[in-house]
Amino acid sequence: MKVLVTGGLGFIGSHTVVELQNKGFDVVIIDDCSNSDENVLEGIQAITGKKPLYEKLDLKEKHKVEDFFQRHQDVAGVIHFAASKAVGESVEKPLLYYENNIGTLVYILKELCRKTKASFIFSSSCTVYGQADKMPITEDAPIKVAESPYGNTKQMGEEIISDTCKVTPSLNAIALRYFNPMGAHPSGEIGELPKGVPQNLVPFITQTGIGLRKELSVFGDDYPTPDGTCIRDYIYVVDLAKAHVVALERLLNGKNESNYEVFNVGTGTGSSVLEAIQSFEKVSGRKLNYKIVDRRPGDITSAYADTTKANKVLGWKAEYTLEEAMNYAWIWEQKIRD
Repeated sequence: MKVLVTGGLGFIGSHTVVELQNKGFDVVIIDDCSNSDENVLEGIQAITGKKPLYEKLDLKEKHKVEDFFQRHQDVAGVIHFAASKAVGESVEKPLLYYENNIGTLVYILKELCRKTKASFIFSSSCTVYGQADKMPITEDAPIKVAESPYGNTKQMGEEIISDTCKVTPSLNAIALRYFNPMGAHPSGEIGELPKGVPQNLVPFITQTGIGLRKELSVFGDDYPTPDGTCIRDYIYVVDLAKAHVVALERLLNGKNESNYEVFNVGTGTGSSVLEAIQSFEKVSGRKLNYKIVDRRPGDITSAYADTTKANKVLGWKAEYTLEEAMNYAWIWEQKIRD
């Protein structure tokens, strides 16, 4: 069975491709390499023994999306990762985010609506909740006005999928609202490798630890949290990748209760920025050079998941701790700097 993974050379996408191939799926990747590298294909092959099909393609080019689906009519499911994903950058470049994250989603859905049966997994985010009123966050928590254009694209994306599913019985979709992915594959063959300055905390931590960055900026220590820094739910990327495979199998096997479903994907545990730093210092044996700076626009105070629904309905549960995931992130950082 063939599965299309958009953004399949990226951090979460590549780990999901590995899990798909380990389960026997035939995978075709679309990626424009704007924040990834074609060398990731070699890492995927080293882990699974199989190189996935790959097309370098910009999903903003509608005619190329149409051409792809004409040539790959046997695609049974799509896992859609391809999107710009940095909160801070989205505040500075909103139009880039709306064009890249919304336009590409629409083009893919239009092609899936032509099929007699299609399964679609959407890479959503806990940012749709904004600053939730209660912790942990359940799927029933109100969707608040987004704190950033990035968060808004995820809210809009979910609405577009939901509206499309209402009028397209042949389309079955699941939105996975995940929290803060981190780590690297245990093999050390693939991991998080952002281009330029990292937008996520953990690669900035490891790059500072290895000496690539002079120091880490901690954005604010005056939040209403135990240590004053923001709290997030850090989920190991392999755990997250497995959730995508489980969700896809649910749709392909007709186990879904409606043709649009939503699940939180996290650990259920909140950790502060300073706790993440302490975790790194423990696994690496190194003191991290960091300083407290002003808050960053678009950041919320706290977000961690209630994973009850995913645990019970999907039969999925996160298995790795923050410390274990941080250790794999550090092993990966040291390997790529050798």
